[in-house]
Amino acid sequence: MRNDLTLMCVHAHPDDEAISTGGVLARYASEGIETVLVTCTNGELGDAPGGIKPGEPGHVAAEVVALRRAELEASCRVLGVGHLELLGYRDSGMMGWPSNDTPSAFWHADVTAAAVRLGALIERFRPQVVVTYDENGFYGHPDHIQAHRVTVRACEATGIPDKLYYPAVPVSAIPRMAALLAARGVEVPDDLADAPFGTPDELIGAVVDCGVVAGAKFDSLAAHASQAENIFFLSLGKELFAELFTEEAFVRARDRTGASGRETDLFAGLRD
Repeated sequence: MRNDLTLMCVHAHPDDEAISTGGVLARYASEGIETVLVTCTNGELGDAPGGIKPGEPGHVAAEVVALRRAELEASCRVLGVGHLELLGYRDSGMMGWPSNDTPSAFWHADVTAAAVRLGALIERFRPQVVVTYDENGFYGHPDHIQAHRVTVRACEATGIPDKLYYPAVPVSAIPRMAALLAARGVEVPDDLADAPFGTPDELIGAVVDCGVVAGAKFDSLAAHASQAENIFFLSLGKELFAELFTEEAFVRARDRTGASGRETDLFAGLRD
């Protein structure tokens, strides 16, 4: 078996790594695969301590950045991430926020210039597998969309990764998740019931079993305590969370291994 395998996940904000790829980061790190997390923004527009929102009195961007950096580092320790790389762009906020128009926001970053910076990391770590968001940023967040654009450009420019994946939630998984929550007496959130982010099952290219590291995924989310108000799944507790997040699914966007059908391993075709 090869011992030079590397997974790189490119995310927009501190805490994104835990939500959509905490399982694969923890699983592959536990298998001895090198893991690299690239976080594009500083997360300035997250909550300040006490749940203070951006624009409210007491929300100090520099303090939020420092806090979220510490939380991100704690999350990486839980997941066993080998390398954390920060691009340091300014958080753009949710789509439609006035902060989208801030010239220094990641949403306004020059894609080619940002891709050169990410490409340098790809050249350094030489990942066979890269994971980032789809062209809609999973749910339309401007920084997620920009991370997609930058990552695709960097992968094309370097030609290094063998595979590129986008995290996804299969459409069929959403009613199962809602049913399990209802059975446990948990009110199903509207955004889950409406499922604006579901991916047709036939487009899913990989489903990875992450059950053995579901507890680590929960703990990595919990490390982002300042954002707990915005992370619904933390309220479920570790046991129910582990039942919900036994797998992580992905769209296989690019592949040089000749893989076909649904994989159970992001490194399928690369281990020998």
